[in-house]
Amino acid sequence: MTNKYDVIIIGGGAAGMCAAINIKLRDRSISVAILEQLSRVGKKLITTGNGRCNISNININIDRYHSENIAFAEFALQNYDNYYAADFFSEIGVVFTYDETGRAYPYSLQASSVVDAMRFSLEELGVDTFVDTTVLSYSKTENFFNINTNNGDFICESLVIATGLYSGGNKLGSNGSMLKILKNAGYKTVKTTPAIVQLKTETDVVKSLKGIKVNADVNLSINETAVRGEFGEVLFCDYGLSGPPIMQLSREIERQPGDKVITLDLMWEYTYANVCDILNFRATALRNRNLDEYLTGMLNKRVGQAVLKMCGLKLSDSVATLKNGDIKQIASIIKGMKFKVTGTTGFDNSQVTAGGLDTTQFNPQTMESERERGLYCIGEILDIDGDCGGFNLQWAWSSAICAANAICEDFGV
Repeated sequence: MTNKYDVIIIGGGAAGMCAAINIKLRDRSISVAILEQLSRVGKKLITTGNGRCNISNININIDRYHSENIAFAEFALQNYDNYYAADFFSEIGVVFTYDETGRAYPYSLQASSVVDAMRFSLEELGVDTFVDTTVLSYSKTENFFNINTNNGDFICESLVIATGLYSGGNKLGSNGSMLKILKNAGYKTVKTTPAIVQLKTETDVVKSLKGIKVNADVNLSINETAVRGEFGEVLFCDYGLSGPPIMQLSREIERQPGDKVITLDLMWEYTYANVCDILNFRATALRNRNLDEYLTGMLNKRVGQAVLKMCGLKLSDSVATLKNGDIKQIASIIKGMKFKVTGTTGFDNSQVTAGGLDTTQFNPQTMESERERGLYCIGEILDIDGDCGGFNLQWAWSSAICAANAICEDFGV
């Protein structure tokens, strides 16, 4: 038996559900089905924002996005921005609240409530959802798409691909299977790598600091050339480094060859000369203490001890033994604590995938394929990824609404 619909959406995640709801809100007579390979829709969305769902950001700007063709994202983000998203979600029962940095969350601070609101809307609007359904292949015959799945065959006039890529791994239904199918169909792709992910580093220092958080000015260099800087809270882990600024910088790790180094400025508000002055004063004022307490009250105690060890100093020695060269070396590490990056923790731990379908093959105003009329790709599967902070979910909403509007217009609505 073949199931026939006007529109079939492959992928019941953020973008897929958003597209389905927007089509039905505009015209309930258009029949829509979602094919989801997991046992329920919205599973990945539930995990976002540490379970709070960082749903958007008040500071939506093209500069916060990345692609080999970044201009592609401008129309969608400008015309269907965070304010448009807030209105859409208000219509289905979700109220936004914003933190001091501009990040938007559901007022409930529960990602599950966003998924529930979208799921309720799908049911109310008559969208058929087929879970545990894996797409095996698709083909186009004249004006119809034929989709072969493990759950039977489907036919539609408009086909929307909203499957995402690899981030979160198989447990979140992110195996990149549709990218492979589209690639086999002749679509060009851009190299895929993990983004917004923790970094692995040489572990001799970080293991001793596991669980400690510090605020720092963070910089990434590749082959001794500065690439990008961020500021914020860094978390030391037994495998390396995490925290918002680390996640922001992680996109470049597997996309560029060369030696990567993360540098932490632990006293970003002070110049190197200022730090030297402070250290010289402490060397006199605290001369009767041992070095293990020399930086206590200035830095986190264990971080301070790690700095001294990186200088080759013995913590059991007296502060009075410090020489001028020691002071300068300590200041240098405080202003530039370096960690050699050995990799990332991979797609399973990443929040988004960089790369994907080459966007030059799609219409930036409609997300429709230039190769196959009636086929649309939205969300993460396209070569558009944003910074940490709600930017990727906003791309999901913006691209989904573009496609939904275009589909409705094709149906004369």
